[in-house]
Amino acid sequence: MAKLAVIDIGTNSIHLVLAEILPDASYKILDRFKDMTRLGDGAFATRRLSDAAIARALNTLKTLVTLARNKGFDRIVATATSAVREARNGGDFVNQVAEQTGLTVRVISGTEEARLIFLGVKHSIALPEEPALVVDVGGGSVELIVGNREAMLHAKSLKLGAIRLLNQFLLKAPATPPMLRALEEAVTGQLKAALDTFKTKTFDSVIATSGMAGNLADIICLKQTGRPLPQQNLARVALRDLRLLETELARSSLKARLALPGLDPKRVDTLLPAAVVLRRLLELTGQDGMTLCDKAIREGVIYDFIAKHREGLKAETEIPDVRRRNVIGLARRCHAPEVHSLHVADLALRLFDQTKRLHGLGPQERGWLEYAAILHDIGYLINPRQHHKHAYYLIMNSDLGGLTADDIEVIANVARYHRRAVPGLRHQGFESLTPRLKRVVRILSALLRVADGLDRTHFSVVRTVSVKAGKMMTIEATVTGDAEMELWAAKNRADLFQQVFRKRVRFSKILDEKESP
Repeated sequence: MAKLAVIDIGTNSIHLVLAEILPDASYKILDRFKDMTRLGDGAFATRRLSDAAIARALNTLKTLVTLARNKGFDRIVATATSAVREARNGGDFVNQVAEQTGLTVRVISGTEEARLIFLGVKHSIALPEEPALVVDVGGGSVELIVGNREAMLHAKSLKLGAIRLLNQFLLKAPATPPMLRALEEAVTGQLKAALDTFKTKTFDSVIATSGMAGNLADIICLKQTGRPLPQQNLARVALRDLRLLETELARSSLKARLALPGLDPKRVDTLLPAAVVLRRLLELTGQDGMTLCDKAIREGVIYDFIAKHREGLKAETEIPDVRRRNVIGLARRCHAPEVHSLHVADLALRLFDQTKRLHGLGPQERGWLEYAAILHDIGYLINPRQHHKHAYYLIMNSDLGGLTADDIEVIANVARYHRRAVPGLRHQGFESLTPRLKRVVRILSALLRVADGLDRTHFSVVRTVSVKAGKMMTIEATVTGDAEMELWAAKNRADLFQQVFRKRVRFSKILDEKESP
């Protein structure tokens, strides 16, 4: 099964999610890790990520990347949001991440962030037919998304993130009344302006994602029941309870807030601005509460990856070996006849195994033969005439991941010599090979030429072959019907085989007993 690691570099926290993608295109979360690095601290005023914040983030990312790779997650998708995209030195930070961890970070826009959040929500909650309003309060930005079970309808990214508002308005705790008034005015102004741009004016419900909303819900639940929130997803938070908690946070010092049961100490200063944003949004939309969703951008990235790589992931499940997968992928892209190609590969490998005492080649060369057989007819994509030469060109110029330059050269040459001329020094591709590889190409080409002849009609009439080596080599074909064309073609392709093994070859056939009447 395919593995995917997702790293979300947020303004407040850096998250790692380790997921296993299942054959039905769903996924299973294997583990999660989070560190509040506060990358955006002070960044919105100065338009720069501080050296201290960068150092914290790099430290965390090194740890998370190492952890993911040690657990076998080689495919890592990393995104960064508002703090990085707005900072003048955001590009420098991304470069440092690449240099120190090998990770390529995709800095996404607010619109893309909203799209990914909605993807996560849509696959986690049964959205109504009528439009719902999704809100994600992050450290640097707030995403407002209108959507229903069918699609995302509108989206806005607002500069109302909790760290941004904290740095801009809440210079001490408890906050003074003027500070709170200025915060409320700024939040109200941006929310109203955003809601006015939406064609949809009424909403079935408000759905809140993110750790901020979740922690507010935790505190409220503990206050009311004395027990922690049993499940964050689909939990309900009433507007009146949010107002009461906001008032308590506004009146409290940081020390007093830390005594609140359920409050995450790392959010001690950011929960108040988050509560203001959520409360004003509920008031402006006429909602008496909000529903929580525990999925957001990270899960959205996973769903987006699955949607974009569905065919590749299916192939990965079907064909675990990266080299064989890439070879078959190239054959499919070139519309090679797959049943024929795989059957020729099977016959060629049977010939290889039964002549091993004579040629002395090993597993590496056996793999080269299989891949050349799978690809031998891809040249038809360009032109049936001289398709063997076109196959050589396509193999040499395709990106076959997992294969070395030597692998590709040998495979291309073997495919090139599956018909017509035998390998010769007048051919540049063959002439440039080392003496050892020249010998290998001759042997493998000899086997492929015979195997291809044995499926001349592409109907897999020759089921299997048996080789008997004496003074003369006998290749006995087990057949399911008339195979005269196959035996004729194999005999006419046996020239190189006889040169390589220095024996005359005769072909015979027996009827497969399972196929006899």
